[in-house]
Amino acid sequence: MPTYKSLTLLLTIGLMPVGHAIADVSKVDQKQNAMADIKIATITKMYQQDIDDQGMSNPVVLQQYADADLQAAMQLEQAYFDKTQTSCNIDYDVLWNSQDPDYTQDKKFSITDQGLVQVSLAQGSDIYYELSCDDNDKTCQVADVVLDQDDKTLRQHLLETCR
Repeated sequence: MPTYKSLTLLLTIGLMPVGHAIADVSKVDQKQNAMADIKIATITKMYQQDIDDQGMSNPVVLQQYADADLQAAMQLEQAYFDKTQTSCNIDYDVLWNSQDPDYTQDKKFSITDQGLVQVSLAQGSDIYYELSCDDNDKTCQVADVVLDQDDKTLRQHLLETCR
């Protein structure tokens, strides 16, 4: 009988750290889920503002939600236009993937495996947003927008085209 007691004791002691590891993984999952919720809330709010203003926000709603790097790229676009009187921007509304947005269409917001916010529009388009977030004050800003299947981004387009 003493062998069984010591075996049980060793098994119990051996399993204790595993319990702590499971608890730590759970905390990581909770933190990731909380950040995903904040990212989705940010993009949802941006779309709602664009719907409320019917795309007439000035500066454009995307610029209001953009981080410093994306704002700088968007400023290049304005400087290019001021200098040349021609546009170097994308020829459609990036938020709606359309030249004539339907602000009433249904939208679905989700997080991809890469941590991007995916907006699936009823018209069949998916738009992907990369966000930069501050863990301390739980805020996020749009860092970039993926424009097409080749993973070309809005910031990349502006930096290459508007120089």
